[in-house]
Amino acid sequence: MSAEEKDQASRSDNAPVPPAYRALFEPFRLKHLVLKNRIMSTSHAPAYAEGGMPTERYQKYHEEKAKGGLALSMFGGASAIAPDSPPSFGQLYVGSDDVIPYFQEFADRLHRHDTALMCQLSHVGRRTHANSGGWLPAISASHLKEPAHGSFPKAMERSDFRRVADAYAAAALRCKKGGLDGCELLIAGHLIGQFWSPLMNQRNDEYGGSLENRLRFGFEILGRIRDVVGSDFIVGIRFTADEKLEGGIDIEEGIEIARLHQQSGLIDFLNVNAGSNWTNAGVAETVPGMAFPSPTHIAALKRVRAAVTMPIFHAARVTDFATANAMIKDGDADMIGMTRAHIADPHLVRKYREGREAEIRPCVGASYCIDRIYRGGDALCIHNVATGRESFIPQVIRPTDGPVRRVVIVGGGPGGMEAARISAERGHKVTLLDAGATLGGQVLLASEVSWRRDLLGITRWLADRLTTLSVDIRSNFYAEAEDVTALDPDVVIIATGGIPNMELVNGGELAVSSWDLLSRAVQPAPRVLVYDDNGSHPGPVVAEYLANAGSAVELVSPDPEIGVRIGTTNAIVHRRNLYRSGVTLTPDRRVITVERSANGLGVQLRNEYTGEIETRQVDQVVIECGTLPNEDLYLELQEDSTNLGRFDLEAFAKGKLVPAQDNPKGRYQLFRIGDAVACRDIHAAMYDAMRVCKDL
Repeated sequence: MSAEEKDQASRSDNAPVPPAYRALFEPFRLKHLVLKNRIMSTSHAPAYAEGGMPTERYQKYHEEKAKGGLALSMFGGASAIAPDSPPSFGQLYVGSDDVIPYFQEFADRLHRHDTALMCQLSHVGRRTHANSGGWLPAISASHLKEPAHGSFPKAMERSDFRRVADAYAAAALRCKKGGLDGCELLIAGHLIGQFWSPLMNQRNDEYGGSLENRLRFGFEILGRIRDVVGSDFIVGIRFTADEKLEGGIDIEEGIEIARLHQQSGLIDFLNVNAGSNWTNAGVAETVPGMAFPSPTHIAALKRVRAAVTMPIFHAARVTDFATANAMIKDGDADMIGMTRAHIADPHLVRKYREGREAEIRPCVGASYCIDRIYRGGDALCIHNVATGRESFIPQVIRPTDGPVRRVVIVGGGPGGMEAARISAERGHKVTLLDAGATLGGQVLLASEVSWRRDLLGITRWLADRLTTLSVDIRSNFYAEAEDVTALDPDVVIIATGGIPNMELVNGGELAVSSWDLLSRAVQPAPRVLVYDDNGSHPGPVVAEYLANAGSAVELVSPDPEIGVRIGTTNAIVHRRNLYRSGVTLTPDRRVITVERSANGLGVQLRNEYTGEIETRQVDQVVIECGTLPNEDLYLELQEDSTNLGRFDLEAFAKGKLVPAQDNPKGRYQLFRIGDAVACRDIHAAMYDAMRVCKDL
């Protein structure tokens, strides 16, 4: 920790708490541990582990939040405790003593910031894939297949119970030896929860049937943990108080479960959630995004809170201090998880305490982070590209110690706005030219269905920062090359995005784009075919928009499923809404021709596997095949640039900009970012902007 960071942390921790959220900043005693405020980051698995160990990247990600001032960081979502609990998305492995030195280093990192640290432990049971790791069979209370992962488990036999309990105890002891402040057992949907739920437990022995029997295995595990860690180590559980499924754990049984655990004296806190993370439809509800209210599952939380006196934690789409403070003030919970809010801005606590609440980058609930994990990637924020890259991308942009440069940016989407923000934070003189009347680019279109409206938080935050930083913003300005060069720039950044790609379909000139409809340039027709060869959000968004407008809609895609590139939690919401709206979903069909007919438009579809041709008669065809780069301005400006638009790609992949020196007579450096290069997404555009501008 540098001297500058120590001074900053000291000033932040000692700053008077603004009165608006005073309850949230009161200390809380958890057993012997005094937490400096009521804000925590709950356990999750960002897939930053290396070989199942929390190495430097993993630790720095959490340390950044500790620098930012939160009281408790929990890590290691569903950390595996045994070899027959193989990770399905990059979890830690706490089934070996090899993890202890990493825990010790990790604890030292966070404790120096007065932040407590706990790890979540789990045996996933049937909630995994058995064809990985050591190829050991999944185990569960019964033989029932798990819908979300598709595994068929072995029903646990006598020898398994003691083995698994001992593995939990050994893992908890490793947490204690590693200097952690406690551990949490993940119950919901995982092995212990599979015994709790009547929908998953069909046993007729002493571990099945009555609630007492279904809880028996979990209590045996907690007893073994206490045997080895003693009474002075903090142990809690994260559980589902209401599965919200017919025949599952309902709220009354959830309340009784909470009471029985309090009476046992074996645990120190309850982390309360609701929903069913083991069903395909339930995943999104247990990790709620922008389609769900903030906070989510508050009714279940209040019922549990009224029934017990022990400490209660909660985390389910709490993204702002006003909501979190109200929950503490009303006594609903003792600690509030703002996990994804910290992914969006790990310094939000410090910024608030320093009177800089307006600078907090908001979590918009896009679920880009969790959806990347479910698709086998690492957790990244849709609009904070530094998170997870702390070793080479700064969370705080420092002023340049070099000359002030004139930076001209063309394009006011998220990439161009982020480039302007970073350049201005560096202290450069920035001009932003945008052809639109309102900054935001494609984000304005993406938010045109009500449940995705919070995406506007990305560009609203950027617009506020640009105003604060006195960026010269010129809207309704369609820039030509001479307009750019007239500003005598040192650096030109082309962020002009793309234009709808209508070229992939014969007769595409008879169709309209998703942009035409979402921008209100074209009105919906009665019968509409939406052709989605993009596979991401735009196709389902425009289909839902049309259905809401009263159109009869068929959504066609050559992919094996609709929205094949959309991550799990968002795909679930899209499909739910499309089915409810009566949209016909037709995968595995490629549109090959659109032509005029007596009844409107005739469309030919070809089955991707049989080659069979089908026809449709509709009034309107919408083509969503991504974008082509809007690159004319970039190409015009290349000749007079010093680098001809080129830079070292290997260095750029590692976060550094090394421009080429191709043209000594050039007048400016030239770069293009985001969809002006190729059709990608918001994060890619903003990551381009960061890498180009952070060291200017």
